[in-house]
This record gives sequence, C-alpha cells and structure tokens, in this order.
Amino acid sequence: MLAFIEISVWHWVGFVIAILFLLALDLGLFHRSAREVKIKEAMFWTALWFSLAMVFAWALVLIRGHQEALEFVTGYIIELSLSMDNVFAIALIFGFFRIPGLQQHRVLFWGIVGALLMRGIMIGAGAALIQKFHFVLYLFGAFLVYTGIKMTMAKEEGVHPEKNPLIRLARKFFPVSHELHGQKFTTTLNGRKALTPLALVLVMVETTDLIFALDSIPAIFAVTQKPFIVFTSNVFAILGLRSLYFVLAGAIGYFRYLKVGLSFVLVFIGLKMLAAHWYVLPTGISLAVVGGIIVVAMAASIIAQRSSPKE
Repeated sequence: MLAFIEISVWHWVGFVIAILFLLALDLGLFHRSAREVKIKEAMFWTALWFSLAMVFAWALVLIRGHQEALEFVTGYIIELSLSMDNVFAIALIFGFFRIPGLQQHRVLFWGIVGALLMRGIMIGAGAALIQKFHFVLYLFGAFLVYTGIKMTMAKEEGVHPEKNPLIRLARKFFPVSHELHGQKFTTTLNGRKALTPLALVLVMVETTDLIFALDSIPAIFAVTQKPFIVFTSNVFAILGLRSLYFVLAGAIGYFRYLKVGLSFVLVFIGLKMLAAHWYVLPTGISLAVVGGIIVVAMAASIIAQRSSPKE
C-alpha cells in the first residue's frame, strides 16, 4: 500500500491536465454540435462524473490514506449538495432569457470553466488566509451560521438582470442584440462588435456561481484545510453540476424543501467550525449528518409534492 506520498506540484499539474483533457473531450467530441441533452444522457454523465470522483477517492486511499480520502468524499458531497441550489438558480436564468435546450449545454460548459478558475483563486486565497490567520476559520463558521439562518427566511426573488453590476457594465461597453445567434456569444450589429443574449446569460451564470461559492468554499474548509483536497473535491462537484442540471431542472417542484435542508447543512458546518477549538467532530460523523439532512429534505419534498402538487 503506497500510503502518505507527499503531494507535489506534479500532482497538481497532472490533475489539472487530466481535467482539461476531459473538458476538451466533452466539448470537442461529444458535444461538438448544438443539441439538446436528454435526461438519459444527463444521468449517464452524472453517474460517470460521480464514478470518477469515487475512483479518485480510492486513489487517495492508496497514496494518502483513508482519512484524506474520507475528507475528499465529505467535501465532495457537501459541494455537490450546495450545488443543487445553484442548479435551480440556473434553471430560472435560462427560463427568464428563454434559452432553448440546444444552447444550454454550451453556456453551462463555459460557465463551469469560469467557475473552476474563480474557485481555484478563492481556494488559494482562503487557504493562505487560514494558514496565516487561524481565527479566519471562526469567521467562516459565523458567516455560514448567519447565511444558513438567512436562507430559511429569504424569499424567492426571481431573476433581475438589471440589478447585476456585471450585466450593466457589459451593456455599457457593448451593444446587445435582441436575438440569439446560435451558440455564438458575440455578433456584429451595425458594424460594431456586439454581445448576444447568450453572453448575458453566461455572465449571469458566472455571477450566480460566484455568489454560491461564497458559501460553499468556507464550508469545505470545515472538513479540511488541505488545499489539494479542497480543490479536487470542488472540481469534481462542479464538473458534475452541468449534467446534474439536465437531470434536476425539470423536477424543481420535487425539491421544495431542499433549500431548508441546505440551510441546516450550512448552520451545522458553521457550528462545527466554531466548536473546533473545544471539540473536533470526526469527518465520518460530519459526512453522515450532511448526507442525512439532504436525504430527509429530499424525501420530505417528494412526499409533499405527491400529496399536494405545486404549480
């Protein structure tokens, strides 16, 4: 058993190259032309990304031991759970801009590429802060408790592009066409370079992910402060987000209590971080609690939907 091999820069480089290869294969081979992703295909890709994540966890057992593998799986489940709320927000954006299924995959693809870059920067900054100022962990914990409580009281506000500062900035410097131009993000309008509505949707999707990352990144630092584990678990969760969208977007009504469950997850993780000075909760128990909360929330949602369907 090859336990406790030191994580070097080559492990980082190898992982990033493997992910870039998979993304290039996805867009260049499997989704070269615009087409609507059916639910069976989406379920296949969701299962594939989940399987790859579990294979990676098994590899961690071999080179770093069971504890870090368990930290990876726990972080992955937390990130994947919190990503579900992001899925429904993206569904609202697509519905507001009336983006047909043919163009949705391309937006999600580039949205995920941008999300990986943003989260990589945020994870690096967060790890550096925690290493230099350990009390930042307690600030993260208090922030998560506050966010979780606030989430239970927040009302659905819908999609408001006019309130998005990046959308306003884009409109200030570029004209925007009124019609879609296939999968293109830019076009020519009256002799000038112009953005298409698809470009505005991409900006909205990136902004949404940035907002959700403000919750999910601190949450995973409650599980581990090892940058490689934090980054890889985030990457696998984000990679599965695209296919997860096509699986869940048509069944939003079946997850009406999911937001409540996610708020409990955030509060639990925040309290875990605040209590870490006195008691460190085992990673296995954290995984069981988070998984239990999500299962209960989804079960309650399905029961409620069947007993009283929501329009």
